[in-house]
Amino acid sequence: MDAQIDMTARHRQIERSAASWLARRDAGGWADRQQSALDAWLAEDTAHRVAFLRLEAAWNEAARLKTLAAGAGHGQVPARGAWADSPYFASPLGSPRAVAGHTRTARASRGRRRHRPLLAGAAAALLVVAALAGGLLWRNSNHVERAAWSTLLGAQQVVHLADGSTATLGSDTELRMAFSRHERALELTRGEAYFDVAHDTSRPFVVNAGGYHVIAVGTRFDVRRDTDGLRVVVTRGLVRLQSARDPAPAATMLPSGSIALVDGGNVVVRHIPLDRAMEYLSWRDGYVVFHGTPLAQAIDEFNRYNARKIVLADPSLDGLRVGGNFRLDNSTAFVRLMQQVFPVRVEQRTDGIVLSRRGNPNTAH
Repeated sequence: MDAQIDMTARHRQIERSAASWLARRDAGGWADRQQSALDAWLAEDTAHRVAFLRLEAAWNEAARLKTLAAGAGHGQVPARGAWADSPYFASPLGSPRAVAGHTRTARASRGRRRHRPLLAGAAAALLVVAALAGGLLWRNSNHVERAAWSTLLGAQQVVHLADGSTATLGSDTELRMAFSRHERALELTRGEAYFDVAHDTSRPFVVNAGGYHVIAVGTRFDVRRDTDGLRVVVTRGLVRLQSARDPAPAATMLPSGSIALVDGGNVVVRHIPLDRAMEYLSWRDGYVVFHGTPLAQAIDEFNRYNARKIVLADPSLDGLRVGGNFRLDNSTAFVRLMQQVFPVRVEQRTDGIVLSRRGNPNTAH
């Protein structure tokens, strides 16, 4: 009995989601990102495809009947939706052509009926479809769509969000979502994520992290949460950064090419060329780029992606500066290079790699 209740609840949720997708698509302003998100949702489960196609078929049929009721000829009947050619079409009736044949046969049979019952049927069908879609959307008006994702150490994941946005999760990252009709809210509880936000002025896109709100409408930006701070990198559009704790927060506006570093209650903003800002996102391709970066900071980057940690045993090595491009999954090559270039002694241990100073302490770069 419990299993049956669970299946019924799941079926209703799928029907509501399908109605929401259909209404958003037919409302106008549909872009490639939204279509990609819809395709991803359809690909997740056969039940998603069946529910969506069933509702879309009813919607399209109602449009046809409405046109006939208005006195239009057969040549003016609206075409079916793009789903007929979609690779996700998996109707039990067979291929789109088989379905079209089935529809033509049914239409020929209906053509032999009297026109008055047809008009009455058209009105009834329109009322049924309108009530179904309207009822589902009304129930969804206060609905909050929730989901959560996490990645393991050294892993990445690209998430297609329901609004057409995407989030790329970095190593050891957790992201939670709570989308409503008024706001697209996410929480970055740990790690780093890059967001490509679909434009929607009616619903701000808000990432909550480390006591701050990172707010956008349609833009691209990266948020990284560390144990002692927060970093925001904006590569397109405009982002607003404001404290979540302050009852009357002062907003910091971050245009493209901005890097905001948050440490406690202090916010420091730098504006750099866009190509330099993009280097902060090279982790998506498995690389890290250093430009005169302190050795301790460079080591932290590698430790974010590798289980075998690098330990800087001598604080005097902090002053060494590192430059170059390195693969994040090859900390061994990085350590070997540090040993060749700097006065660094490397000790390989079972639990990690320890770096200490060798030679004259005054020979540091």
